[in-house]
Amino acid sequence: MRLFIIVLGALLLAAGLLWPWFGRFGLGHLPGDISIRGERFSFYFPITTCVVVSVVLSFVVWLLNR
Repeated sequence: MRLFIIVLGALLLAAGLLWPWFGRFGLGHLPGDISIRGERFSFYFPITTCVVVSVVLSFVVWLLNR
């Protein structure tokens, strides 16, 4: 279990560091991503991006388990 948490943390760290690079491909600005901007606040929830990333990661894991 400890190794799983360490690997998960490393993957999240890598994804966070690579996020600006992923933005060049349009991730984070897809149709369906929720963005609300007010005078004093802004709210952003990339729901479509989350679905796309989930499908891609599921496919990669499926390929690795074959």
